[in-house]
Amino acid sequence: MATLTKAVTIIGSGPAGLTAGLYSARANLNPLVIEGLEAGGQLMLTTAVDNFPGFADGIMGPDLMAAMRAQAERFGAEIIRGNVTAVDLSSRPFVITTGDDRIETQTLIVATGATAKLLGLPSERALMGHGVSTCATCDGFFFRDKPIAVIGGGDSALEEAIFLTRFASHVTLVHRRDTLRASKIMQDKAMANPKITFEWDTEVVEVLDPSRGAVNGVVLRNLKTEARKTLAVDGVFVAIGHTPNTGLFSGQLETDAGGYLLTHDGSRTSVEGVFACGDVQDHVYRQAITAAGSGCMAALDAERYLESIHPPPTTSSPS
Repeated sequence: MATLTKAVTIIGSGPAGLTAGLYSARANLNPLVIEGLEAGGQLMLTTAVDNFPGFADGIMGPDLMAAMRAQAERFGAEIIRGNVTAVDLSSRPFVITTGDDRIETQTLIVATGATAKLLGLPSERALMGHGVSTCATCDGFFFRDKPIAVIGGGDSALEEAIFLTRFASHVTLVHRRDTLRASKIMQDKAMANPKITFEWDTEVVEVLDPSRGAVNGVVLRNLKTEARKTLAVDGVFVAIGHTPNTGLFSGQLETDAGGYLLTHDGSRTSVEGVFACGDVQDHVYRQAITAAGSGCMAALDAERYLESIHPPPTTSSPS
């Protein structure tokens, strides 16, 4: 097993990780970016991205990530494929293990993101980015004057349903129970909105139609009566929560009740020299641009930390 020694190592290659790599590289820190199993992050599952600044005509998600990757590499970021299997933060340098390498690093930037919970349907996966979405603020604009369905019953689902009424002709909220888990104020707002109706005690069993390459409906099953019906919609927004990718850091870094890494004073975590950025520490905004911004913060914080433990040599003035 080869051993690499780095000043900065970044785990994750979405907008947060690649921006951290870019800034670290421009600071001559020669960062190592470990892509992980889902190289490029959630944007690799997205088609058109219209809300990332600088692209007046929009850009495809995979194209945006390819451009960010190339930019980081241009300035000297080393990007390797591989999945991190273990992280040891108990001593310095920190030790990161992948399948083929052992990396010893003075600082670590965690940009592992969060994974949207899905229904687990093959048709859902096939149509992801083609009418199926996990982000209303990202994709709602594409469904102007079209009927859509939102799946879920918590605050996130109701927030997305209410937001989507700005664009959609109608929003049907599909929930497995006969009562909502969302806060009372969110329930009141949703139920008072004339563009939102509810399918209670119901689950989605299929998203139509993968053969068309676009959504044109969902098959619903009532959990009490077993009755099935088809609901005509042009979009499906799955809003049943996210899981932060923090398993590698269990018992090593402090998290909130939802498992997201806690940060303070910018991007600093509970372990000195470890920084976090992007969706792994953000359960509120979850946007590519906010992830990129926090990646910049993490890189700057890591650079300043390294300067504090290895201050540049001072030169005395000639007498």
